[in-house]
Amino acid sequence: MEITMFDKLKEINSRPEPYQFYTAEELWTDEHTSKKMLEYHLNDSVDLSSRNKDFIEHSVKWIISFLGVDEHTSIADFGCGPGLYTTLFAESGAKVTGIDFSGRSIQYAQNTADQKGLDITYIQHNYLDFEAKQHFDLITMIFCDFCALSPVQRKTLLEKFQKFLKPDGAVLLDVHSLTAFNEKKEIATYELNQLDHFWSSDNYYGFLNSFKYDREKVSLDKYTIIEESRSRIIYNWLQYFNQESLKKELEDCGFQIEEFFSDVTGSPFSAKSPEIAVVGRKYVNSTDR
Repeated sequence: MEITMFDKLKEINSRPEPYQFYTAEELWTDEHTSKKMLEYHLNDSVDLSSRNKDFIEHSVKWIISFLGVDEHTSIADFGCGPGLYTTLFAESGAKVTGIDFSGRSIQYAQNTADQKGLDITYIQHNYLDFEAKQHFDLITMIFCDFCALSPVQRKTLLEKFQKFLKPDGAVLLDVHSLTAFNEKKEIATYELNQLDHFWSSDNYYGFLNSFKYDREKVSLDKYTIIEESRSRIIYNWLQYFNQESLKKELEDCGFQIEEFFSDVTGSPFSAKSPEIAVVGRKYVNSTDR
């Protein structure tokens, strides 16, 4: 049966079920896109892959103060990227481990640690499959990485955090809020060499279809990349939360909520904020003490 241009456009604009497809591995391990992601991480003028330097420095100072980080504190940063947080944690004296899917980012982070004489353990791994014998005082997952995971994946990760943390250990997450969900728009666009050749060094047409799922409070940015020699689709899912839904996910996995904030600099919580940060404490029952 002949596939027509109409059929192709219909497929490009089709709306999948929430989390029906998952393509994170291609995004983080592709040779070209991982290079572009690292460039975005290190570009202090944009907040696309990580936040700007001033925000990160402010954030780390608050985390150190609020959670009492010192030379006795062991920290695991999940989705550490090129080490923007882990480097500062280590400079404060903490014992730091960084886990990330991108080999390019891990190599950059390790080079930075070597140049600064910092003893940081970096591990290139899909953190959904990561296992650790060591136990940590603090686990961080910053820049709303948690939102990119499906409900099953989030549960898996929180259960791992519960296992990896020491008794009374803490987890710090930030997520997109329902305020951000309400501001998200459904759009359909296409562009030659979309995002300044982000997807390929060769010429391509990039189609972007943004969908919202009101019941699940999920959005999808679906990128269809058509090059002369190949076509592919990248699915960027995001889950949005309010205090109640975030609280439930953490409590269902054995965490007690310590406090909510508007971001990871410790700004007081506001329902109007586009983000929510939360500190959860590992629940320890009487038989574990």
